[in-house]
Amino acid sequence: MTATPSAARVSIDRPVLGLALMIGFCVLAPLSDGTAKYLAQIGFSVLQLVFIRFLFQAVVLAPMVVASGRSWRMSRLGWQLTILRTLLQIAGIWLMVTGLTYLPLADAIAIAFVMPFILLLLGHFVLGETVGLRRLTACGVGFVGTLMVMQPSFAAVGWPVLYPLSVAFVFAGFMLVTRRIAHEADPLAMQATSGAMAVGLLGLAYVVLSKDAAMVLLTPGENWPILVLMGALGTLSHLLMTWSLRYAPASTLAPIQYLEIPVAAVIGLALFGDLPNPLALAGIAVTIGTGLYILWRERVDA
Repeated sequence: MTATPSAARVSIDRPVLGLALMIGFCVLAPLSDGTAKYLAQIGFSVLQLVFIRFLFQAVVLAPMVVASGRSWRMSRLGWQLTILRTLLQIAGIWLMVTGLTYLPLADAIAIAFVMPFILLLLGHFVLGETVGLRRLTACGVGFVGTLMVMQPSFAAVGWPVLYPLSVAFVFAGFMLVTRRIAHEADPLAMQATSGAMAVGLLGLAYVVLSKDAAMVLLTPGENWPILVLMGALGTLSHLLMTWSLRYAPASTLAPIQYLEIPVAAVIGLALFGDLPNPLALAGIAVTIGTGLYILWRERVDA
């Protein structure tokens, strides 16, 4: 285990910028999830939604990489990790969209928020990142806020709770892999490559499963704008997350991710009529306060 990062890595880290980019992710990701939940409710299959999500990513980002002259170059290990990252991203999005067909938006995200604790442990033991008392305390307070917001009752939810719970483990691995290759690969090129890989894999699954009579596949019809919006939000949010991991350690970014909870609560209210009670509103305040505290500490320490 390495206690201190290398000098080259320290020179690249810009924690305040990394946190700002992660805040953008925390706003856009729940919006993407909300549109996916709506589309699933009107009959689109999970396969269709995940395929369209990655198709948009590949079609939009690949030309941007070419037009901007960015490099596709990666080491052999970089390509191997990109394949692993793509598989983890497919699994994570698939599990979350499936979970959203059973659970309210904010509930699903709240359950998935065991991920920051997993990231703290993996970031420390796998990447050798320093995890101080302030970050551990902030994560603990943020998790208390999460419980206050959603008051999850695992007994009441039943087995669908396994979907967002699985998302937590999958995306913890996804973020650590992203962090591992973020300094050697251009974020835009990496996202475009992942999109192309995912389209190939999901396209094959689409062809095979479309022959199953039990598989209901809707034509986009008048829902094209919402499908495009889902793809755009999902693509941009994960691009922001990739950039954030380029500039800050996973353990630094973990506490700020709790901002997804109040954002999800607002979206749930606006789209699906889920109104937080007074205790949940207090939890939102605790969650936001935790994120702002971390941002302030990083400015002081910078």
